[in-house]
Amino acid sequence: MKLRRFLKYERSYILLSAATFGLVMLIWYAEPGNRLSAESLLYLAALELLLLTAFFGYRYYRNARAARMLKDEDGEPLSLEAETYQAVIQEMERAHIRALNEVHKRQKDYYDYIVSWFHEVKTPISVIRLMQQTEVEPRSLEEQVTRIEQYVDQALYYAKLDNFSQDYELVNCDLEPLVKDVVKSHSKAFIARKIRLSLEIGATVVQSDPKWLHYIIGQLLTNSLKYTPARGEIRITALAGDEEKLLVIRDSGIGIEPRDLPRIFNRGFTGTNGRIHMKSTGIGLYLAQELSKRLGHYITCESEAGSFTEMSVHFPRSHDPYRDTLRQADAAKIPLSDA
Repeated sequence: MKLRRFLKYERSYILLSAATFGLVMLIWYAEPGNRLSAESLLYLAALELLLLTAFFGYRYYRNARAARMLKDEDGEPLSLEAETYQAVIQEMERAHIRALNEVHKRQKDYYDYIVSWFHEVKTPISVIRLMQQTEVEPRSLEEQVTRIEQYVDQALYYAKLDNFSQDYELVNCDLEPLVKDVVKSHSKAFIARKIRLSLEIGATVVQSDPKWLHYIIGQLLTNSLKYTPARGEIRITALAGDEEKLLVIRDSGIGIEPRDLPRIFNRGFTGTNGRIHMKSTGIGLYLAQELSKRLGHYITCESEAGSFTEMSVHFPRSHDPYRDTLRQADAAKIPLSDA
């Protein structure tokens, strides 16, 4: 701390001290019979100046040392108050650094995703251009257009992930019509590859957002169709327990290697199947799981390589995860007057 800045900050105290001393001397001088020599006045003024210099010198030392303590995390605080302020400031600094790191990570993840998305969407576009030069069935052309639509939808939902809380509404959703609508949107893939479908849902109602849940189920069904061979089978079943309800999508596809199972919901993870068949972007299951968590659900997977894959969407007791989070935050708040 610079001396000039300190004196500027303490000038009110200095002026008050000088005014008080001057007023006392004036009253003393005005009192009849009290006459001081010039030497005595100078002596009193020098004594007052000495005391003020000592007082403000001590204050300057304490302020300078406190400023150094704030900069030096290993320094020993001057008092309990200084220790408290130092701890608060250090925690705020750490929280700020964590927030910045999280923002940088999200920006990098988004950039990486956009780059991979451009590469993925270029493939069906190139195929469509080749089809224009040859005679192809309209169904083949439509399949490529559908792929582009799926990539566009994926990018849209990925972009909305950070602002999810502003675009969702939990209502009672009947799973049967919702699942049938998802299946209908994939009906051409079922027919083209002659994949058998079994639905056992019944009157199962869960609390969720229909739009986001539609996308989640659609993503899981897309994955099942992607890795289920022709004339395979996909079974969709709804189960109800005491603590939760389940929507299970089981396929007779190529399955997932045991070493890949713990990481299938990680962002960008394609696994053995994705590298062999070149069909995976590593975003679909990550996005489905993240959206599920924000709705208060979660997805689990069981699989056996070469035999089957079973994806289960878990619907716990009806609750709004965002309202629960807000209630917890409100309960943790401490009034400033109590701090």
